[in-house]
Amino acid sequence: MLRRTIDKETLNELPKGQFEGTIKVITRPEEVEEVIPEISIHSVLGFDTETKPAFKKGTRNGISLLQLSSNDTAWLFRLHMTGFPKSLVKLMATPTILKVGAAILDDVRGLKKLKRFEDGGFVDLQKHVEEFGVEEKGVKKMAAIFLNKRISKRQRLTNWEAPVLTEPQLRYAATDAWVCLEIYEQMQMIKNNDR
Repeated sequence: MLRRTIDKETLNELPKGQFEGTIKVITRPEEVEEVIPEISIHSVLGFDTETKPAFKKGTRNGISLLQLSSNDTAWLFRLHMTGFPKSLVKLMATPTILKVGAAILDDVRGLKKLKRFEDGGFVDLQKHVEEFGVEEKGVKKMAAIFLNKRISKRQRLTNWEAPVLTEPQLRYAATDAWVCLEIYEQMQMIKNNDR
């Protein structure tokens, strides 16, 4: 039986969970074209974006990083360097490849500011948790409830447009997309077992 909620103390006692697979950082438009075929073989991907924080009232930055993840590979697209190439836009519009994230409305909206497209195949975990009687909608707490793992959010407010991203930033960004995929797969497993 899944918990409905989880308190901070219980969450902090859980083992740490993070992405341990291969991280590919894409910084040039031609690299986008190289990785799209290997991404497109997956029918379900974890999805997230990162934006450089704006500490001045009224300023908002565009999306710096787009993360996609399979179970063993994460692709981190540094959009402020690559732009938002057609092949990547097409992937975001493909309804047969599910892109699973949490609170993805702002992410998709941010991508559409870079280039207009008809989004397809996006799955928002927050719209599905209630089916399981779970009240928590944040990634950290959903990961705790569905996966029994504690996910660190420490790198969230770092500079995503730094010339080179640090190892903790890369691990955090990959984990954020990957964990959404893991939660989704766990949800599917629970559903199948309940049939």
